[in-house]
Amino acid sequence: MSDLKEAWMALESHWKITPSKNRISGDRSYGFMRWTLAPFFRILLRVKIRGIKNVPKSGPTILAANHLSHVDPLVVILASRRKTHYLAKDGHFRNFALASFMRATGQIETNRETGGSEALSSAAVVLHAKRALGIFPEGTRSKREDPPFLLPGKTGIARLAAAYPDVPVVPIGLTGTRDFMTPSKHKLPRLWRKVGISYGKPITWWDWLEKKGDLNMLQALANKEDHEVKSALASMYREFTDAFMEMIRGQGAP
Repeated sequence: MSDLKEAWMALESHWKITPSKNRISGDRSYGFMRWTLAPFFRILLRVKIRGIKNVPKSGPTILAANHLSHVDPLVVILASRRKTHYLAKDGHFRNFALASFMRATGQIETNRETGGSEALSSAAVVLHAKRALGIFPEGTRSKREDPPFLLPGKTGIARLAAAYPDVPVVPIGLTGTRDFMTPSKHKLPRLWRKVGISYGKPITWWDWLEKKGDLNMLQALANKEDHEVKSALASMYREFTDAFMEMIRGQGAP
C-alpha cells in the first residue's frame, strides 16, 4: 500500500484541489438548531434510520446520497447527527429569509455558471476544515417519473475523494422523500409519509485504489505527458463514480 500511495502522491499536481476563500458560517446558530430543533424534526418527519454507525462522529467526511426531493438535504442533516454542509446554488440566497436560513446552517453559496472547478474548490473548504460535506453525486435532482430514479453520477465525487484520499465517503440511500414532498406538486410536506435513510460502509480513495491494484499504471503515469495523465485520471474518476453509484443503489436508492 505504501508504494501505491507514493505513486498517487507523485501525481498530486494533477489532482490537487485548492480550497476557495469561502468561509463556513453559522457555527453557533447551526449548533443551537441541532440540539434544540433536530430531535423534534426527526420525530415529525418519521425518519427510519439504518446504519448510522457507518457515519464517522468527527473528522472530514463526505456524505453522498441519491436525490429525489427538495427535502433530501434536510433529511441527511437531521439523520446524520453531524454538522453537514452542502453547496447551494446562488438562487437560494436571493430571498432574505431563505438566505438567512442557509447561512445559519452553514451552507455554501455557489454559482453553477462558473463551472465545476469553483464548486469543487468550495467543497474542499469543508473537507479542509475537517467537517462533513453533503453531496448528491447525480449533480441534480432526478426528474424521472418511473423507477429506477437513480441517475448516472457526475465525477465530482471521485475528484473530491481523490484529492482527499484519507476521507471516508459514505454511500446513502434515501427512500420516500419524493412521496413526502414531490417537487412542483406539493407545496407542503405530507407528514404522514414515511422517509427512510440507509448509510452504507464508507470507502476512501485509498481503499478503492488498493482494490483496483493498478500500481504499475500509476507509476508509469509519472512519466507521461499532461494530456495523457488527464485522460487516465478521467477514466479512473469515471470508474470510481460508477462503482460508488452502485453502492448507493445497494443502500436501497430507488
